[in-house]
Amino acid sequence: MTTPIVLFLVFGALFGLATYSNRHLFNEGPRRRADAGERDPLDGRLMWVAISTCLWPLLAMTGVYALWRRSQVRVRARRDDKG
Repeated sequence: MTTPIVLFLVFGALFGLATYSNRHLFNEGPRRRADAGERDPLDGRLMWVAISTCLWPLLAMTGVYALWRRSQVRVRARRDDKG
């Protein structure tokens, strides 16, 4: 029973390390990344890895939704540009 739990946590940590630079895409929808300004202490790499270690399945689902949503916006924008 311990092996699946350890694998879940290790995969989550690797997911967090791999997605840190694109973490703004794992929210409820597409939006631009915040400008560089005053940083929140909970906005660091360590916090992102800690969150994604436990919640990576949910983050992966929201990432898939964000990709789908952005593709729909692009299709709609192309359709509007054509006329």
